[in-house]
Amino acid sequence: MSAFVLNEIRKGFYLDSVALMRLSREIASAPGILEAALMMATPSNVAIMRNAGLLDGDVAALGNDLILAVKAESEQAARAALGDALKALDKPKTQGSGETAAWRPRSIGAAAKATPGANLALISVPGEFAAAEARKALNRGLHVLMFSDNVSIADELSLKLHARELGLLMMGPDCGTAIIGGAPLAFANKLKRGRIGIIGASGTGTQEVSCLISEAGEGISHAIGVGGRDLKKEIGGITTLMAMDALDADPETDRVVLISKPPHPDVAKIVIARIARSPKPYTVCFIGAATADLPPNAKFARTLKDAAELALGGRTIGGNFNVTKLATRLPRRRGERRIEGLFAGGTLCAEAQVILGAGGRKVASNAAIPNVPYLDAPESVGRDRIIDLGADEYTQGRPHPMIDPSVRDDALRAALIDPEVAVILVDLVIGYGAHADPAAHLSEIVADRADSAPVIVASVTGTELDPQVRSAQVRRLEAAGVMVAPSNAQACDLVLALAANDMKVSRYANT
Repeated sequence: MSAFVLNEIRKGFYLDSVALMRLSREIASAPGILEAALMMATPSNVAIMRNAGLLDGDVAALGNDLILAVKAESEQAARAALGDALKALDKPKTQGSGETAAWRPRSIGAAAKATPGANLALISVPGEFAAAEARKALNRGLHVLMFSDNVSIADELSLKLHARELGLLMMGPDCGTAIIGGAPLAFANKLKRGRIGIIGASGTGTQEVSCLISEAGEGISHAIGVGGRDLKKEIGGITTLMAMDALDADPETDRVVLISKPPHPDVAKIVIARIARSPKPYTVCFIGAATADLPPNAKFARTLKDAAELALGGRTIGGNFNVTKLATRLPRRRGERRIEGLFAGGTLCAEAQVILGAGGRKVASNAAIPNVPYLDAPESVGRDRIIDLGADEYTQGRPHPMIDPSVRDDALRAALIDPEVAVILVDLVIGYGAHADPAAHLSEIVADRADSAPVIVASVTGTELDPQVRSAQVRRLEAAGVMVAPSNAQACDLVLALAANDMKVSRYANT
């Protein structure tokens, strides 16, 4: 059956990337729709849409134009979905009482004039324009959180040097999470306020640690995102070091957690030397590193759960979750089969590689940490597959799986019927910006699985204060026979125990 592709261009029409991803998800879920995307017409986005087969011929659009693209089973379905998208774009925003919303500024300058008390700008425009907008914000005395990616490392360095001269934080680019003064920014969670600060070069890593701390009864003062490249040699940890200064000076912060993939060795030395000068205790979690040579005021955490527990003063998280008991309750089977990890969170994917590798498993990944082969490497054959579904190859022209969990559907269905898979490991990340009910979506996908299907183990990153309510998500998963762990690390531990027994069961409720 041939697909029908329909395009429309809105000249000079801008929406931020998160809003566009949400609307894309809604349109893609309409009857008869195969794929849908709404993207600003930057060269990289046009290439993505063309490669995905979403463009019909040449597209006469500029970078500040919006492209609407629909691929459907029929022309009728495509036109109906495109009409719905256009109505959504044209729908006036309303206040709670029903009246049309007040004028909203369309530039950094207009926004700064309209809100003179603001001190932070969140930049979420295509990468080609993000650096210019960030510089405008910095020049107006605003701290910047740059959600945008596809910004050159040269531009990042220039912006961060400029921000440092102005005494302003330049968080990002590709900064997915921050919580400043209790305000969640980008993908973040509703947390208890407290006296633990976080500095994160990792979005989902920051979310996991902050949520575990909040659910344990403590709270977060600030979680400062720095962007995934800040600790590379080219950048030198500029924002990380400034965040350390800020949290040192903050009377509401008693201790600090630093989360990142292993920094460049030269940058690590600078950061660790700065930790040694801090009057506050630090927990350092370099995901993928076995250890770090830290000063007396710092402790090393191998996993995100370890980092949360150390920040909590050694308090145990999920102490009632007995991996051995859960694993031995299920029948033992003969044979060697593999683990399939299907992750929405990039750092959770990296943590899984660390824990499974330490547990004696041979793993491969499309987002491989040091000493782990990539999925396309010859030595990856027969290894456990730990997949980051938020990587470009899965999200080109589609929303991130935290926004649209259907990105995982095909891979999950394939794993459920793969005779070589013993256990499936998944994560759900909830909170602001995330899907409204990812557990319900996943439950629908696994509802009709065969009795011989692999065991499914999940973790839910989030809190009871989140709009989705963590406990409600857990109950929905358990009702569908998914085993739910208190943390990603404990989910990995359970998967190791299950894989050791190499078992398959279905409809298991974690009781």
